[in-house]
Amino acid sequence: MIISASRRTDIPAFYSEWFMKRIREGFFLRVNPFNSNQVSGFSLNPDCVDAICFWTKNPKPLMQHLEELDQRGFNYYFQFTLNPYNKTFEPNLPTLDERIATFQELAERIGPERVVWRYDPVILSSATPVAWHLEQVERVAEQLAASTRRLIFSFYDFYGKGQGRLHAALQDTGIDLEDMTALNKAEELIALSHGFKAVADRYNHNLLSCSEDVDLSAIGIEHAACIDGKLINELFGGNPSTTKDKNQRQACRCVESVDMGMYNSCHFGCSYCYANFNEGMIENNRNKHFKDSPSLLGRCEDEIEIQTSMKKKSCRSRIEL
Repeated sequence: MIISASRRTDIPAFYSEWFMKRIREGFFLRVNPFNSNQVSGFSLNPDCVDAICFWTKNPKPLMQHLEELDQRGFNYYFQFTLNPYNKTFEPNLPTLDERIATFQELAERIGPERVVWRYDPVILSSATPVAWHLEQVERVAEQLAASTRRLIFSFYDFYGKGQGRLHAALQDTGIDLEDMTALNKAEELIALSHGFKAVADRYNHNLLSCSEDVDLSAIGIEHAACIDGKLINELFGGNPSTTKDKNQRQACRCVESVDMGMYNSCHFGCSYCYANFNEGMIENNRNKHFKDSPSLLGRCEDEIEIQTSMKKKSCRSRIEL
C-alpha cells in the first residue's frame, strides 16, 4: 500500500505533528471528500506501507521527524513543488532562496534521488512569458544540480478547478492569462518544452511531464507517474503497486495509493490551486483540525475497520466535521 501525503493539502508544511501522531498510533482515517459519512481506516504499520509519497512546498516542519521515520522502518520520498512565482500567485510561501536552501538540505539528508523537483504549474501570462520561465528554470536548476535527479512539470489547467480563483486574483493586476495548451500557442509550448529539456540535460535532470495529453516524446520528454511504483521499487525494492489509480484523470500515470489529506486545508493560499475552493472554507477548516484526531479534519467516534491493504471496501460511518 502506498500512502499519498497529500495531493489535497500540504501535510509536511502544516500538519507534521498530526502526521507523526498517526505514525505512532499506527493508523489514520480517510474521509471521502464528497461524502463525509463514508470513512475508511488504513494501517500505518511499516509492514503494510510500501512507501509514503510526500507532496509539499515546504517540508521544513517535517524534517525534524525524518530520523524517527527512518528508525520506524518507513520508506518515503518527496514531490517538492518549487516555483519562482511572486506573491500574486503564491502569497504565503517562504522566499525562493529559503525554499531552495530547504530543498538542498533535504536532498543532503535523504539523497537527491528521493527529492523530485516539481515546476508545477507552468503559467503562461503577460508577466510570465516563455522567456521568463526559461530564465527561471535555468536559475533554479543550477542551484539544484546536485539535489535532485528528476524534474516534473505541467501546464496550468486553464479550464480546471483553480481557474476561477486565479482569474479573480489577477483581476486588478493588469496580468493577462494565456492558455499554453491552446492550438494557437503550440509554438510557444514547443519552445518552452525544448528549453526545459535543454536545461534539464545540462544539469542531469530527467525531465518528465505530469498529467498532460500533449505528446512530447519527440523532444525526449516522457509522461511522469508522480506516485510511481517503478521508482519506489528502484529506491526501496519490494513489490509496490503498478496498477493505475482509477480515481485520477485519464492522463495521470500515477499508481493507486491512499491519500491522507482533505481539501480546503492548505494555508499557502496559492491562487492557482485546485485543492482550495475559497478562503472562507480554509479558515473554517482551521477550527476542525485536532492533532489527536485520526482524521485530518473533524472527529470520528465510531469504530472503523482498519485496512492493511487497498483491497477491502470503505466503511460507512459518521464523522463530525
